[in-house]
Amino acid sequence: MILTHATLATMTGPAPYGLVRDGAVVVDEGRIAWAGPMAQLPAASGEVVDCGGRLLTPALIDCHTHVVFAGDRAAEFEMRLNGASYADVARAGGGILSTVRATRAADEAALLAAALPRVDALIAEGVAVIEIKSGYGLDTETELRMLRVARRIGLVRPVRVVTSFLGAHAVPPEFAGRAGDYLSEVCLPTLRAAHAGGLVDAVDGFCEGIAFGVDEIAQVFAVARELGLPVKLHAEQLTQSGGTALAAQAGALSADHVEYATAGDAAMMAAAGTVAVLLPGAFYTLRETQAPPVAAFRAAGVPMALATDCNPGSSPMTSLLLAMNMGCTLFRLTPEEALAGVTRHAARALGLTDCGRIAPGLRADLCLWDAEHPAELAYRIGFNPLSRRMIGGAL
Repeated sequence: MILTHATLATMTGPAPYGLVRDGAVVVDEGRIAWAGPMAQLPAASGEVVDCGGRLLTPALIDCHTHVVFAGDRAAEFEMRLNGASYADVARAGGGILSTVRATRAADEAALLAAALPRVDALIAEGVAVIEIKSGYGLDTETELRMLRVARRIGLVRPVRVVTSFLGAHAVPPEFAGRAGDYLSEVCLPTLRAAHAGGLVDAVDGFCEGIAFGVDEIAQVFAVARELGLPVKLHAEQLTQSGGTALAAQAGALSADHVEYATAGDAAMMAAAGTVAVLLPGAFYTLRETQAPPVAAFRAAGVPMALATDCNPGSSPMTSLLLAMNMGCTLFRLTPEEALAGVTRHAARALGLTDCGRIAPGLRADLCLWDAEHPAELAYRIGFNPLSRRMIGGAL
């Protein structure tokens, strides 16, 4: 297939957005064979798709989601509007644990049926890769069930799924006050079982006062390292916990949320190659006031990704385009940084090297937009300009 007369945002090279006016892309066997100006298009045979000057970008990547869950937490949304903090809700038995109760009660069919509309909303906005976490089971049976459903999504929808084991998300009620016992008796054995079953691509945790401390997360990371799995971490979301430094020391793919990260953390992340995944949906929903240290990340050269953090409590959002807009308006990212955050840097946050850019040899995961300039994708609110999506060379 030959895509002609497109404005290419390749997300490569020194030019802003890697922009190529009146460009073309040659796709062969699911991969990008060539990309560049129409004037330099090599001889090629195949179906020709005239893009009519539309914007062509890498397909989008949502690198942090919790889309597999049961129930909802609208009541907690109301509680927070009446003055309760996220931590207050969690200590009152709500928060993550309320979703745990609903998710444990749902079978695989119910979890899949609930997740697909959320996944479809992301696909409809040009998403080709979705990271999906476990973490709402907190027992072996339900954690593995969530991961099986996540894998199933990648089979029943035209989307690539990357799974993360998030058993260290919260301490379940039956282990209240015994976080160490939960880790040794449930979380870590379940991680080993998930790995043995081919259900997990990476290992995550929630390092926070209402969840797990640095020493406890270090135990989880040690088992991940033993199994040869990369790690990532929910860190510095609500307080300064030391999680970002731990993530950098462990060579984590990403540290996510990072509102309370410091300039020192940024320097450590840059040295480790750890991506900062910014999650403006949670910042917005929880009405937080401490924004991530974007200037420090820029100064240190830390790649910044953006994601929806789609979950029932703190970010009930299924729009990556909205996350781009929020990243600009709430965190003062530039539109170019926002697009890089859902393409090139999002791929890096998942350890993927075959997508996120328009370049020869990479997967032909592309989006054609009814837009003339890539800044339009972050500029508009509540508007989806997607014309066509390509995944693995298939429109």
